[in-house]
Amino acid sequence: MSLLPIWSDFRCPVVGMIHAPALPGSPGFRGDLPALRAAAVADAKALAAGGVQGLLLENFGDTPFYPDKVPPITVAHMAALATEVRCHTDLPLGINVLRNDADAALAIAHAVGAAFIRVNVLVGAYVADQGILQGAAHHLLRQRRRLDGEDIKIIADVHVKHAAPLAARPLAEEAADAVRRGGADAIVVSGAATGAPADVAELRTVRAAVHPAPVLVGSGVTIDNAAQLAALADGLIVGTSLKHDGQVSQPIDTHRVAELMRIVAGATAGL
Repeated sequence: MSLLPIWSDFRCPVVGMIHAPALPGSPGFRGDLPALRAAAVADAKALAAGGVQGLLLENFGDTPFYPDKVPPITVAHMAALATEVRCHTDLPLGINVLRNDADAALAIAHAVGAAFIRVNVLVGAYVADQGILQGAAHHLLRQRRRLDGEDIKIIADVHVKHAAPLAARPLAEEAADAVRRGGADAIVVSGAATGAPADVAELRTVRAAVHPAPVLVGSGVTIDNAAQLAALADGLIVGTSLKHDGQVSQPIDTHRVAELMRIVAGATAGL
């Protein structure tokens, strides 16, 4: 089942990550705003040239992250970056404002015409290096309704990476709640950290629990495991393995993107 109508022709669309460098206002910002924007646009172009079917922009460089509300300067520069990306590609764009500012992601998506947002903790509560991250569904869904923004889809993590549940619950129950009580349009299953592979057994558990809602793999997709994961998931979100030398700090390598897309196409042909 496709996350968006525009992906209806793809058995398993691939969404390429744009890891934005540190933005103004964050400790790692290097003071060169034109270079920052150029890097994000270059990654977007490289991903598009390699054949991905969507893009996901996040403020990856803004560590240490705010647990929930980010300052206005972050929202402003994320919107500016998203606008730049939208000027250079017509691929469906998603927004993720780390660590869990779902309202900001929705506002940016609404302003720039993005297709979806990613929410790390939509339901429940998690303990991370930022402290306690709490579910955002109760206000996010109301805000989306107020904006008449139901066309902006919500993809939500379960057992989100770099975090642990405040009170452990069965994975199937949490995933089902995210869709049926939290209003998620799709679910993301990830590994324990950025670039870490998702557990195949967990992926199967979540798919069974939330069917017919789509389930995407949100980390650790590589050339070596892409065929297996593409056959099991409804979409792949890929970032680290598409960078030069597979290093998250490096720019996107179009050749790596094209090779991954070739493997995914072969694995999903006829499914």
